[in-house]
Amino acid sequence: MKVALISLGCPKNQVAAEQMLHALRSAGHEIVSDPAEAGAVVVNTCAFIEDAKQEAIDTLLEAAQLKSGRLRTLICAGCLSQLYGGEIMAEIPEVDGVVGVGSCLRIAEALSAAARGERPVFMDPNDAPVEEAERIVCTGPAWAYLLIAEGCDNRCSYCLIPSIRGPFRSRPMEAILAEARSLASRGYRELILVAQDLTHYGADLDGGVNLAALLRELCRVDGLEWLRLHYLYPHELDDALIEVIASEPKIVKYLDIPIQHINDGILRRMNRRDRGAEIRALLKKLRERIPGLVLRTSLITGLPGEGEAEFEELCEFLREAKIERAGVFPFSPEEGTPAAKMPHADGETARRRAGLVRELQAGIMDEWEASLAGSVIEAICDEYDPETNTARGRAYFDSPGIDGSVVFPGPCMPGEIVQLRVLSAEDGELSCESV
Repeated sequence: MKVALISLGCPKNQVAAEQMLHALRSAGHEIVSDPAEAGAVVVNTCAFIEDAKQEAIDTLLEAAQLKSGRLRTLICAGCLSQLYGGEIMAEIPEVDGVVGVGSCLRIAEALSAAARGERPVFMDPNDAPVEEAERIVCTGPAWAYLLIAEGCDNRCSYCLIPSIRGPFRSRPMEAILAEARSLASRGYRELILVAQDLTHYGADLDGGVNLAALLRELCRVDGLEWLRLHYLYPHELDDALIEVIASEPKIVKYLDIPIQHINDGILRRMNRRDRGAEIRALLKKLRERIPGLVLRTSLITGLPGEGEAEFEELCEFLREAKIERAGVFPFSPEEGTPAAKMPHADGETARRRAGLVRELQAGIMDEWEASLAGSVIEAICDEYDPETNTARGRAYFDSPGIDGSVVFPGPCMPGEIVQLRVLSAEDGELSCESV
């Protein structure tokens, strides 16, 4: 049948969606982009915070309305399925089947069962070794995600991820390298390494395998130009790893390091392993060791223990550290997490503080972007319009779908690495000229 897949949430979910697409096509189904043209729709859901759950439910309800037309089968997959299982079909009767995170590769089986009138609920264990599977890459002609591990062992007090996605499991290094070689041979010049915690890679493997060793090998893959690292937790970012990042030219000098807060009391309640002084020292070391480094982080406002003094400490830290990129979120007390039971700021206060931090960060980013005028940067071409002779791409400090972009005169081919001089910057978009 014709199948449309809607994927929500994080890059790890995107990889799972691409694997499901390959499984569906291998089973003989036709993949279509418009759900209105499909006989079956799969919604790959996120359930990290309340807003993500609501988006997943809204998407399922929107898809359910298509059952008055061609749509016959609606499957809920991913994190919301893992969290609630068959309850989803009780709450949304239009859903015909549920597939948890450990069962995504059984998506074709679930469709077949639903077509027979069954109500499949596939909830395989979420602690099994990461299953190797082919994918249909959907991100673009120049870049792709490269998943190196699944699950998480950090057990932050506010987070559901270990419950949803299971314990941390590294993929074997050779499997990762084989996939990287395959992607490079197909023209993908930038690979974005993703996991819940990149820095923990290899801790569950024998033979001294770790992220530094993996990166050294990935940098030897012919055809790859850029390696981008997402989600490096501070407590395992040691000197050996910093040396690899600093010395390997293929590793872009852009690091995503989620710190969440800077106040010691809040970090302790969050069950984070770092404290404010350690975070400050690490960022200082990274700036010193890696010239041109651009940092991204994620922050949460309204956490248990955050009063006005703790919030001001966070703001003062941001004024001092001048982190170039940041995602800011109000605390979402998730049922089943220890933090949900702790006294915390009300939702309105958490949202107000998040808005203040975003405003503060916007000023920091504007100041930094203005300082780039006249400098020469390295960028990757994502697309080229021959009619206007205009190319659009990303600087090394722009992660796709998250940060900004660069515009410059062409021609260029997707995946081509170019040297550009920055002319001006506005709202995250750099206007450049070729060097």
